[in-house]
Amino acid sequence: MPTHFLTVTYRNAKPFAAYLFLPRQPEDRSARTKRFSESLVIDYAPDDRPIGIEIVHPQAVTIDEINSALAHVNQSALTAEDVAPLTAA
Repeated sequence: MPTHFLTVTYRNAKPFAAYLFLPRQPEDRSARTKRFSESLVIDYAPDDRPIGIEIVHPQAVTIDEINSALAHVNQSALTAEDVAPLTAA
């Protein structure tokens, strides 16, 4: 079972926003956020577990930037195939 799940929202056939879900419990909700970079915001559960990464500039973000954020929260890195939907359009 994958530990990460990427969703991408498109507008005019271009990625508009994206969200990388991290391991979480079904009832987890974001209690606070922390900007990691211009393109990435990390969401945290009330107990301070990272539960997701908002990709606010999906056309500008790089896989290295995403993987840097994942390393920051002790999560495994993604592959180019994992982030392919960000560049598919």
